[in-house]
Amino acid sequence: MIEPFLRTIGISKSFPGVQALKNVSIEAFPGEVLCIVGINGAGKTTLMNILGGIVQADEGEIYIEGIPVEISNPLGAEKYGIAFVHQEMGLFPTMSIVDNMCISSFPNKLGIIDYKLAEERCESTLKRLRCDFHPRTKIHDLSPGDQQIVEIARALLGERRLIIFDEPTSSLSSREKTCLFEVLTLLKKEGISIIFITHLLHEIFEVGDRLIAFRNGEVVGGGMIKNITYKDVISLMIGTKETSSFFGRRTPKVVGDLILEVENLSRRGVLYNINFTLHKGEVLGIWGLLGSGRTELERALVGLDPIDKGRIKINHNGIVKTIRHRDAKKWFGIITENRRKDGLLLPMSVKTNISLADLRKLISRVWPLIDTKLETELSKKLVNRLDIKITSLEQQVATLSGGNQQKVILARWLLSNPPIYIMDEPTRGLSVEAKSEVDRIIGELAESGAAILVISSDIDELINLSSRYLVMRRGRIVAEFQAQASKSDLMAAAAGGNHE
Repeated sequence: MIEPFLRTIGISKSFPGVQALKNVSIEAFPGEVLCIVGINGAGKTTLMNILGGIVQADEGEIYIEGIPVEISNPLGAEKYGIAFVHQEMGLFPTMSIVDNMCISSFPNKLGIIDYKLAEERCESTLKRLRCDFHPRTKIHDLSPGDQQIVEIARALLGERRLIIFDEPTSSLSSREKTCLFEVLTLLKKEGISIIFITHLLHEIFEVGDRLIAFRNGEVVGGGMIKNITYKDVISLMIGTKETSSFFGRRTPKVVGDLILEVENLSRRGVLYNINFTLHKGEVLGIWGLLGSGRTELERALVGLDPIDKGRIKINHNGIVKTIRHRDAKKWFGIITENRRKDGLLLPMSVKTNISLADLRKLISRVWPLIDTKLETELSKKLVNRLDIKITSLEQQVATLSGGNQQKVILARWLLSNPPIYIMDEPTRGLSVEAKSEVDRIIGELAESGAAILVISSDIDELINLSSRYLVMRRGRIVAEFQAQASKSDLMAAAAGGNHE
């Protein structure tokens, strides 16, 4: 019987408020492609970070060729022959290809870097990927797809025994992807173990030998891919029971007038001909797997990121007009994906954070200064309305719980009262009670006539909140569903194809 190159036994890992991994045991054999699947937050990345020495497990053991090992840092992973190809590329854009590929393993003579040998090694590795880049080419001069090829080449450089590919095709053209799959075949023949993580399920059936599915931090099943169907994979990823998706689902009501119309919104390499409408009183859910372009769409809509073409139309007082891209943010209230990084001024008070979005409303009628009495009065009303747990309005917002911080952001936009809300992961990291409160507020806003665009990785939450869904994949809207859609419908569209 073949000994696995890698074996994990009982790996568990917790972060504050989150059990990321629970008793995870996997094996990766030489000369096979092990595909790992799971929706966002299933635990795949946490396990890979443990194997890469980025974080350490709370419990469990790792064996390399049957010998127990401790991987305490990335150099330790490299010592055991483990290499990574990350979706979020870790290249230094102002440095050359050779510098990036050899940064931790430059050949040397008498302590001096041997650049000639380094370039030869880089050229040889790149040729395996059918690339003729000059090793001294700067990374910023390459396209995103070519940069991904360099990332893959870096992983191939040296004595690699296990290579972990995390969404490696996200930036590749069809030609580059075909080339990558041919390289995977060659690596298998060389006896290298491969872990392949992807959200595009058709890729599993193209390159995989065996599959493991994660859900809620646990391994929930798998097997030889030749014995598994496309529907089996979806069922493993989302669970076999659909009925839970309908519990508490928002009852669709007759929506109001058109408020937003997006036409052919595009940004090269990111978004492609995005078209959709949004009505008053509607909660429109956007679903897609990691790298689908959901957050990029949000940022493009509100003017945070540039666009190459497209129009954004707003129905204002019965008149539909095209707005300038740089002015789009005036029409939106935005809850960003990372509230601590992008949504709040953490050292500032609760009152200051609430009033930020509409300071003009707080200008004194006598002096061109903030009317602090009015600011306090309005902030207090919103704190009471949303039941934000604070000691005073002057409390530093950094000291609040995650749920109360999220409510502060909601209070900010309730003060501004925009016609359209965009909520990106509005309940991420919140307790069950806090999630319920935020969901209730979203429902009340919709009932009052606000138009709401919700982006969430929690497919159950998205289905419960939304009356209509758009599904994105690789920067495109690939499907639209009404409220009766199931988790399987959304997952199948997001993953691509309908393979049996």
